[in-house]
Amino acid sequence: MPATLASLVLLAALPACSAVEPNTDRYEISGEVIALSGGDAGARGACVTCHGLNGQGNGSHVPRLAGLDPGYHTRQLEYFARGQRRHPQMTWIADHLDWPAREKVANYYAELPVPEGAASTPDAEDCAAARLYQQGDASRGLPSCASCHGANGAGVGQGNPPLAAQPAPYLEAQLKAWDAGERHGDPNNTMTRISQLLTEREKARLAGYSSALSGAAGYPAPPATCPPARRPYPRSGA
Repeated sequence: MPATLASLVLLAALPACSAVEPNTDRYEISGEVIALSGGDAGARGACVTCHGLNGQGNGSHVPRLAGLDPGYHTRQLEYFARGQRRHPQMTWIADHLDWPAREKVANYYAELPVPEGAASTPDAEDCAAARLYQQGDASRGLPSCASCHGANGAGVGQGNPPLAAQPAPYLEAQLKAWDAGERHGDPNNTMTRISQLLTEREKARLAGYSSALSGAAGYPAPPATCPPARRPYPRSGA
């Protein structure tokens, strides 16, 4: 075959070959692949390493990602990148994921069901925490947690995340981080003010109560009602 004719045949075949080649463009990488591999952050940035294969967290200080609102998720990654939330590993990961990658991984986790075992065990005796969560404490200027996070802990809107089925140690640690000025990004500094009004014991008890709420389907919940607080009798103070 003449050289010129052979070249033309080869050129004609190239488009057909390229059409069947796998697309390795990074914009085609799915959120699941990023979660499993770390994407541009590499293996040390793989989400599953800390947050588990099902996005359940580790039951302690690593939160669940499964079922989180994707907008909330991407904002938290941005806060880590800006230093408004402090965690060396998460800051490093956020710095290595561009915005499209953050959106993909957030959407991936948003579609996962909340896995079993993420919530704490309900404490049927902790009615004080129930009242504080559901009603707040007007005498101290404390609004109810339910007003932003929902009576069942499912979260209200995109800006207020679910607390139900988040590990109680993680929730307590976040209250302490708000209190210490180590976490920012909350409009009007509401969480900072609230956390600074809570005692250390209240932080721990609220974390346990919030984690056990029913906002994540399939989980048991603390009692729906607790005995109302008794007011002192006006004459005897009893």
